Amino acid sequence: MIGKRVVKEKPVPLAEVLGILEKVKKEGELEYWQRLTYDYAQKFAKVKPKEAQELMEELLKMDKIKEHLAVAIIDLMPETKEDLELIFSKERVKLEEDEANKVLELVKKYSG
Repeated sequence: MIGKRVVKEKPVPLAEVLGILEKVKKEGELEYWQRLTYDYAQKFAKVKPKEAQELMEELLKMDKIKEHLAVAIIDLMPETKEDLELIFSKERVKLEEDEANKVLELVKKYSG
């Protein structure tokens, strides 16, 4: 870890983490913490990196959905309004009925 520093920090979906680590893996061996993260991402990522990026763009077009909420939605891929409400439970913003339905439709579209 000597000589490495954080250049920027932003929330990314687990699928995107998997894509990043797959590129690093092709270049050489993964470090211990990278292997742990890679194994976790392989096990729990619910969409492919490209699909995650497309879904992120569509979710961010909605006014009430910020980047960290979009990441949570992509990682969890909620199937019901109750699941979606749990993601927003600590937020000051709540989705209206039509907005929640739109999010669930987008999730369904990308979950296959």
